[in-house]
Amino acid sequence: MGKALLIVVWVVLVVYALFDVIAAPKERVRHLPKLAWIALILVFPYGGALLWIFFGQVRQRPSGPRNTWRPGPRGPDDDPDYLRGL
Repeated sequence: MGKALLIVVWVVLVVYALFDVIAAPKERVRHLPKLAWIALILVFPYGGALLWIFFGQVRQRPSGPRNTWRPGPRGPDDDPDYLRGL
């Protein structure tokens, strides 16, 4: 059972890394050309896949404002425009 689990983890890791290398734009690949990364993953499956995941690509940071807090809705008694119209 343990060997089967290791084989499944190995296959998933290698397939994920290969698809990620192939789908990655040239600008996101670091340190080696894409073909070298593919060869590294195939020759050294665990090490190559882990190296690609942690060091082979530039990760994009999420864009947008960091502070997404917005004031909640105000009641009519707190709205000066509403009170002026009374």
